[in-house]
Amino acid sequence: MDLTPAGSSHEIIGRDERLVHDWRAGQLTRLGIPGSLAEAVADRVDWHQIAALIRHGCPPRLALRIVL
Repeated sequence: MDLTPAGSSHEIIGRDERLVHDWRAGQLTRLGIPGSLAEAVADRVDWHQIAALIRHGCPPRLALRIVL
């Protein structure tokens, strides 16, 4: 039995997607990617790949260009 009001499941999905986007952007920012750029690419890149490149000495912006 679903007790969720009609239409609100889309709002929950939208909110969850936004939370994931914000988390990814935060991870990219912590890696050294500027905030506005991190926001723009957060849903298009795997931050783990960028982190691995940075751990091996790659500058953050170059790591982003490689992964994109």
